[in-house]
Formats: sequence, structure tokens, C-alpha cells
Amino acid sequence: MTTAAQTYADFLKDVDVRLSVELGRAEMKLKDVLALGEDSVVMLDRLTDELLDVMVNGKLIARGEIV
Repeated sequence: MTTAAQTYADFLKDVDVRLSVELGRAEMKLKDVLALGEDSVVMLDRLTDELLDVMVNGKLIARGEIV
């Protein structure tokens, strides 16, 4: 890598991003969310063998599976 490219790459290392992995989604009423406990089960809109969404700053960047 050239010196300018290395400097730019080093600068990017300090940029904060929000990384999230989405297993699925569920729509719930607030009273149901407040009633969740340690052993609660939330039904999601995906099956267990479907791919996960990997998101950076709310944008989908990849799909993957749990191994």
C-alpha cells in the first residue's frame, strides 16, 4: 500500500459504525414487550434455517448463517 493509501486506511479505522445482525422481526404491542421475562419466547418472521442480515448503519451489507 502506498503511504497516502495507508494514511487513508488508518483514518478509516477510527470511524464509528453501527453493526447489527438481524435474526428476524416481530411486531408487538408495548404491553407485550413490557411483559417479556427471562424465559419468554418471541416469534420472529423468519425460519431458523434462513440467512441472517448483517447491517451497517441500517444498510444491508451481507447475509450469513450461524455456524
